[in-house]
Amino acid sequence: MSKVINVVEAKKRFSELISRVVYTGERFVVERKGKPMAAMVSVSDLKKIEGITPSGEKRGLLAAVGAWEDFKNLDKVIESIYKQRRKAGDRKIRAL
Repeated sequence: MSKVINVVEAKKRFSELISRVVYTGERFVVERKGKPMAAMVSVSDLKKIEGITPSGEKRGLLAAVGAWEDFKNLDKVIESIYKQRRKAGDRKIRAL
């Protein structure tokens, strides 16, 4: 479970908090005026959150989102798919 700390306290104890995150696996939520603003987590936790494998390869939904960057004119490809489905007429297609 994450511990909540305000930004002033986090600034004062930054070095200590970093050590606790690294060596004990603690997590901290840093708040400003009672609102969560940031989180302090270990690098291994961050990699899990970002879905990156030890080899640097992205997995899951994050990999799919990254793959979309390689598609030129993705919107035109999607529109083409919708046109083909409309033309086939075998199922109802909602407008984009």
